[in-house]
Amino acid sequence: MDEIKFRNKYRIDPARLAGYDYGANGAYFITICTKDKACYFGDIGKVNDEAVISPSIIGQRVIDGWLSIPGFSPFVQLDAFQLMPNHIHAILFIHKIDKDIWQANQFGPQRENLASIIRGFKSGVTAYATTHQLPFCWQPRYHDRVIRNDSELKRIQQYIVDNPARWEQDRYNEVGLCM
Repeated sequence: MDEIKFRNKYRIDPARLAGYDYGANGAYFITICTKDKACYFGDIGKVNDEAVISPSIIGQRVIDGWLSIPGFSPFVQLDAFQLMPNHIHAILFIHKIDKDIWQANQFGPQRENLASIIRGFKSGVTAYATTHQLPFCWQPRYHDRVIRNDSELKRIQQYIVDNPARWEQDRYNEVGLCM
């Protein structure tokens, strides 16, 4: 990756699919992490030999906040979701009945697109943490993947469901951060 400077500072290349309309109807796989991979959201334990998370107060707010997205963005349909100690994985569908024209992503105000949905979700959780004086901070940005077909959707859904069982080997479970 070439290092690019903007205003005399190095910057990270955008992770978005170049030119893609992130307000378009489609399926999106999202991963959002906490700052420095700190484990704010709870602990993974076993219940009947199955790995499950016991959410913390802020972890429960993340769950509640995610479930409330369609109330703020009625064109969003939620699918698979998994809270982990220091990140979340989720799939959401954008379905706008009146959106029949695809257009390249444009610079300018971002509304009714993936970025605005995630921004609203993250700011709601952050505001809750601030109001209740809970230590918490998101990692800047998030990772997304445009889901391109049904087989990819099924594979990602299974990955999300299986995530707690793989916590010991999870790349987000860095040594010393989630013990």
